[in-house]
Order: sequence, then C-alpha cells, then structure tokens
Amino acid sequence: MSRFVDRAVVHATAGAGGNGCASVHREKFKPLGGPDGGNGGRGGSVVLVVDPNVHTLLDFHHHPHATAGNGKQGQGGFKAGANAEDTELRVPDGTVVFDEFGDIVADLVGSGTRFVAAAGGRGGLGNAALASSARKAPGFALLGEPGETRKLVLELRSMADVGLVGFPSAGKSSLVAALSAARPKIADYPFTTLVPQLGVVSAGEDVFTVADVPGLIPGASEGRGLGLDFLRHIERCSVLVHVVDCATFESDRDPVSDVQALEDELARYTPALGGDLTDRPRLIALNKIDVPDARDLAEIVTADLTERFGWPVLPISTASRTGLRELSFAMAERVRAHRAAQPVAEPTRAVLRPVAVDDSGFTIEEDRELPGGFVVRGARPERWVRQTSFDNDEAVGYLGDRLARLGVEEALAKAGAEPGCPVTIGDVTFDWEPNTPAGMAVMMGRRGTDARLDRTGRINAAVRKAARADRRRHHTDEELFGPADSADLGSDTDDDEH
Repeated sequence: MSRFVDRAVVHATAGAGGNGCASVHREKFKPLGGPDGGNGGRGGSVVLVVDPNVHTLLDFHHHPHATAGNGKQGQGGFKAGANAEDTELRVPDGTVVFDEFGDIVADLVGSGTRFVAAAGGRGGLGNAALASSARKAPGFALLGEPGETRKLVLELRSMADVGLVGFPSAGKSSLVAALSAARPKIADYPFTTLVPQLGVVSAGEDVFTVADVPGLIPGASEGRGLGLDFLRHIERCSVLVHVVDCATFESDRDPVSDVQALEDELARYTPALGGDLTDRPRLIALNKIDVPDARDLAEIVTADLTERFGWPVLPISTASRTGLRELSFAMAERVRAHRAAQPVAEPTRAVLRPVAVDDSGFTIEEDRELPGGFVVRGARPERWVRQTSFDNDEAVGYLGDRLARLGVEEALAKAGAEPGCPVTIGDVTFDWEPNTPAGMAVMMGRRGTDARLDRTGRINAAVRKAARADRRRHHTDEELFGPADSADLGSDTDDDEH
C-alpha cells in the first residue's frame, strides 16, 4: 500500500576530496625531472533536484541517509585524481528545506531546480602545483578536504492555486472529485482525507489546480488534529475556498460560526514561507443544498455571510452538481487576477559578491577553555589546516608561510599572544612560535624538512653523518691535544734526541 509522506529528515554526507600526490619525475638521463605530482579529485556532493514525477517524500522516510563518493588521489606523471559523481536526490515540486535549527535554507519550486544539500570536499594540490621559484621541488602535497555533513528537514508544501478549507466531512473531497479527474477517498466519517489531494480544473480557457487537504478543527493552529499538516499545504495557495456543510447534524454549529472558526485558525497560523493567510482572496461554498433543509439554511445565511465577511457566497451541491460551474469560474477569475499581479519571472543570474577591502578573512578570539590561548576562525585558515599533513615539516612550514602572508601572525601579536601560548585553528591546537613560520625567505633543505622547525634536541641524519665522517679522518696533534700540549710534546722529543 502506497503512503504519502510530506515531512522527512535527511542526513546528507558529501564525499571527501582526494589527496594530492608528492612525486618527482625520474627518468634515465634526466636527473632534474622536477615535481610531477597530480592534484586530488573533488568529492561528490549531495544534491536535491525537483522532479515533477515525484509527489511524496516517502523514499527519504525509508532511506534517510544519503552519502556521496570520495575523490580519487592524484598520481605521479601529472595525473590528477578523478572527481566523484554527485548523488542526486529527487524531491517533489514545492519542497522546503530546513536546517537543524529550523531556518529555511531553500525553497525548491520549478522542475529541475537544484540545491546542494552537502558540498563535496576539494581535492588537495599535488607538489607540481605547489612548486615555486623558492620551493622548486616540494616534498609534500596538500590533503583533500573532508566532505560536508548536514542534517536537513524536508517539508512538502503543495503547489496548488486553490485550497479548500473546511471542517471534516464538509464535502471537500467530493468537490474535488466533481470538479476534476482526481479520485480522493470519500466516506461518511471525519478525517477521511489524511493526505493532500490535488485536482486539475478547467474553466473556459483557464486551467488551475485545487488542493483537498485534511479537515480543520478549532485549535488546529496549535497542532490539534491534523491541523499543522493541513495548514502547511495551503501556504502557496493564491485563493482559499471555505466549504461549509449546510446539512450537518450538530446542533451547535451553523455556517456563520463555522466560517468564523476557520478564519480564527487561519489568523493564528504563521506561514513558514512568509506572508499572511488572511490576505488571500476568499470564496464561500455552501455545500449539500440538494438536501431540502440545507437549501433553506443556505438561503437564510447567505445575506449574513455576505454582510459579515464581504466575500462571494455560492450555494453548491456535489451530488447533483448544482452551482459547480459558477464556482469553478469564480475560482478561475481570482486565480487569473493573482497570476497577472505576479512579477515576470526572470532567469537566475550569477551574483558576484566581492570581499570588502578591509575584510581580513579571519577573526581572533580568546580561548575560553585554554587560559592564555587564542582561537583563529576563518574559512581560509581552517581550510589550510585541514589540508596540511602535520607529520611533514615542510608542509607545516608552508602552512606557516600562508598564515603569515594572510596576517594571522601579526594579528596574534596585536591581540597579546606570547610565544608558546596555545593557538587553535579548526580542530588543531599548537604552540605559537612567532619566529617559526615568519614568512621570510629561507634556504630550503632536504625535501620534507624545514630549517625553521629543526628546534628539537634530536640529532638528525645529517648531523650523524658529519660526526661519523669526522671520526674517521686523520686528526693532527693540535686538534687532539690543543696548541699548548702539542708544543710540550715537541720539546720533549727534542731533549730526547740530544
């Protein structure tokens, strides 16, 4: 049995970018081949795409997790890693996307509309792209960025021109079935309609859609019954029609109080898409006039409804089809007026937002968890940290150069940072040494090393090699005993000879 789901939670995880490659070209008779490491591929994104053939969010109800593939790692010989394909999720027209804090991030209207729910990570640069005049053969490459992970809430707002508003069993489903080819469920008990039903209605040259939504009861704006599920689907409607049951058996109800109760609930509800439901054009349809008592009641209350609300009142019967033609043309007239008042749709334009001249791209705050520490926040510093392999000294030195050129070091000094204080960028905390990544011209050492970071007491391979060579060579007396001792040794030799 098929189900209609108009709200779902999606956990979108984009793919990570591939790592760059650190490689040096090696070929016979070409000792200085240079770096040839390729860039990593871009990670796949999770994209929501509007599909007119999809009418429910049922797929996301059963499969709430969506994951995209990772980009491939770069290779030597200037071979870039392959980009991962995006994962496309088909959603119905009129889907509204909320973030985990309840804020609207996208309103997907129109076939083919796309929204990147989670962006894939960038691929890391290979050492061929990092080569420069000062660093001719980098011994490192940048890491790929992790993909974005987001929790999103999808809610469907029906795309209908006319919304039918009424109490349960008022005859809304019968009206949609009589006006269009839609066949909603019809029964003689309340809340027969549990999901929205859309029908296409033709009135002369005008064609529009009518939505039959779950019945409304007092307190629906506060969540009673199916109220919120009902009100959500009339936010986009340009015309509202009050369907009033004139043949109800409840003695405490009458058409005027029914319409007033419905209006009170509409006034209390605040659409998530903005606007106000009270400013939509209204029609009142007095239904079931094929019943003699209902026809008499409709004739009595027509004047009261017109005087109190000022909206057109049309008596109808879905059973005998009385008044349906007049109602359809009245709805078409108001839909046509609403469409004419809308601005002409323009194609989407690319918007360029240049960064302000005085925008440094980062901020520095005092760390509340580490006394005397600082936190650097900014898209570029945090991205550079994620791309750095901290087990490679040359990569760390390159990160220091980038931060220094951005002005992070100078800003930390102005903020009162002292050498050795903890500084956090992204998920990495390190001790700040202002003289280490100074950004100045430094004579490059072996690949994968940085002379500015050789501050540990550990003896590296070059020092051990020099000490071993020094032990093996022949030493003079002055080197072994010093100048004074070597002179005494020479005089003793002379005395012995005499």
